[in-house]
Amino acid sequence: MKTLKASLPLLNAMVAFEAAARHESLTAAALELAIAQSAVSRHIANLETKLAVQLLARKGNRIALTRDGGILAEAIRNGLGTIRDAVERLSEPDRETFVIGSGYDLVQAWLMPRFERVTSHVTHGRVMLLTSGNAEDFDRPDVAISIRFGRPEDWPGFVARKLFDGDWFPVCSPAFLKRYPTLRSEDPSVFADVPLLHLSAAPDAVDNWRSWIGTDRDLPGPTFSSYMPMMHEAIAGRGAALAWAGFSDEQLKLGQLVRLTRASRRHADAFYLITRRKTNSTVQAVAQALLDSVGAG
Repeated sequence: MKTLKASLPLLNAMVAFEAAARHESLTAAALELAIAQSAVSRHIANLETKLAVQLLARKGNRIALTRDGGILAEAIRNGLGTIRDAVERLSEPDRETFVIGSGYDLVQAWLMPRFERVTSHVTHGRVMLLTSGNAEDFDRPDVAISIRFGRPEDWPGFVARKLFDGDWFPVCSPAFLKRYPTLRSEDPSVFADVPLLHLSAAPDAVDNWRSWIGTDRDLPGPTFSSYMPMMHEAIAGRGAALAWAGFSDEQLKLGQLVRLTRASRRHADAFYLITRRKTNSTVQAVAQALLDSVGAG
């Protein structure tokens, strides 16, 4: 049986050939490898002699891969890529990436105030937040935990634990409430006569002002496709908004927003913390810390 050294001839020559094949240029390969162009040519010529095949077709200053050259270039690229990945992993054996996935608004409003609870348990790596509007991105194998809106049956093969319900209720800034004190009356109709901030939603949705007030008439005010920009406007005192429970905890605690009614409207779905069925101790610790944070002061 041949040894690796005997079976894999001229490793330096294969590196030079791969660079030339990728750039389709001997000059560019020489610049990348910091060697003379003549050295690149010599390496490739030696490799062709050793293998007894033509790897490059030369036309003046241009080169093109032959069929055999294409096969070898792809094999070298794959092999060197595997070696590179292994070296990078070995260079930082204790550094792992702990990925948490969720929608942008939920990360900003709910997760970031709890971010220290996450990092305190990820002691041998770094945390990466994956924000996406495409829930399928959170099914990726590198995602340790995701936080999603829906029902447990939406995520077969995963473990779903409820964080909080999808409750909505009116809020505004303290300054706005001073201007419109009748908003404390618990009467939904009073909201029809004040500046409102709208989240893009169907008219009969629980997060639509028309549904909350119980009116079919058009209600003026800006409409937002994303939750957080709307809440920034509410904090600035430019209108009343319907806030999502959990999302508004931090702003209510800081006094930036005031809850206006005891009543709320509940969506049929809820927010869940999603993990795989088999997890390591770090995932379990982070998941439990986030679950414990719900309702905590």
